[in-house]
Amino acid sequence: MGPLTLRRSAPFLRGLAVFAFAIALWQGIVWGTGVPHFILPGPERVWRALVSSRTIILDNAWITFAQILTGLVLGATLGVVTALQLAISPLARLVMRPILVFAQAIPIFALAPILTLWLGYGMGSKIVMVILIIYFPVASSFFDGLMRTPRGWLDLAQVMGASPNRAIFLLRAPHALPSLASGLRLAAVYAPFGAVIGEWVGASKGLGYLMLLANGRAQTDLMFAALFVLAAFTVLLYLAIDRAAAALTARFTEPSG
Repeated sequence: MGPLTLRRSAPFLRGLAVFAFAIALWQGIVWGTGVPHFILPGPERVWRALVSSRTIILDNAWITFAQILTGLVLGATLGVVTALQLAISPLARLVMRPILVFAQAIPIFALAPILTLWLGYGMGSKIVMVILIIYFPVASSFFDGLMRTPRGWLDLAQVMGASPNRAIFLLRAPHALPSLASGLRLAAVYAPFGAVIGEWVGASKGLGYLMLLANGRAQTDLMFAALFVLAAFTVLLYLAIDRAAAALTARFTEPSG
């Protein structure tokens, strides 16, 4: 294994080492304190629950994953469109920015019961929760990136006859891609919270619903198993978005020639 390969695999190896240490510490706490398994099950007990209940966990996981991905795509799209509109139109900035700031001041989680009342116990209310949670971070980060385009670049584009709309898409948007990437990374972390909170408030399927069901039956090991499946999906989603964002940023921001 060469130095370059070691450098590329170093983040993965560090993450694996941290994970192994956390599992060992967890098992040590369980052994050392003698805490009852229905309060804090050990890793081995959680693994058994994951294997024995894999069918019901996966059946519920697909629902939650679909809600997360749908809400993520819709929320990110709305955030990007909003940021572009704010960057293009001073009137839009004057009207919409105070509304966005006020909306962000409302605790999103507090809207879950209202959304469930309005949209029912199906996937719709959970998807809207995901959209609301990730919309502002994506819109805000991308807008900040659009507004930080160097003034000299914009003056040069104007001298060359580029319209404001053309400058947005050919100059300012590529320059703002790193900011958009940061917003999307945050969205990947926040999105699962929206889906699970919505399922806790009212659902008949999903990992959040399964956690509540297991909690009512004192099946703490099953709760942990569902939580780990959700955490693993979140990590994979983050890594996928991180890789895609890095590739896109490199593609549109690297110097030509």
